[in-house]
Amino acid sequence: MQKEVQNIDIPLHDIKPLLEIQEYSFYYFLALIAFCITLFLGLGYLLFKYLQHKNRFNLRKEHLKLLHEIDLSDAKKSAYKITTYGYTFKDDGERQKNAYESLVEHLEAYKYKKSVEAFDAETKHSLERYIGMLDV
Repeated sequence: MQKEVQNIDIPLHDIKPLLEIQEYSFYYFLALIAFCITLFLGLGYLLFKYLQHKNRFNLRKEHLKLLHEIDLSDAKKSAYKITTYGYTFKDDGERQKNAYESLVEHLEAYKYKKSVEAFDAETKHSLERYIGMLDV
């Protein structure tokens, strides 16, 4: 025996009808992706600028290094090199300018001649004093 099921319409007062809910998760995902891409591009740009600045050629640093490495055994070539490399630092201040001019006066005796003798003690002292006051 089968029971017959009757459809009884009982009004339900507690349950509300279904509502359509807007789904924004895809837009949130796209915004997150765009933010991450922007962040990585910004960090990449900053890293590029840092490395570019770090590897930039510094003329003052190079000339100071060359001044320290000058071989004083050949006085004529050394006098020309000291004059050339020292000129870079001439405008650092009044003290450096005076020391450079004094050094150039001492070096004049070793230029423009076919053969010259070794540097005297006063010229070496003037050179050491000038190099000692330089900074990059």
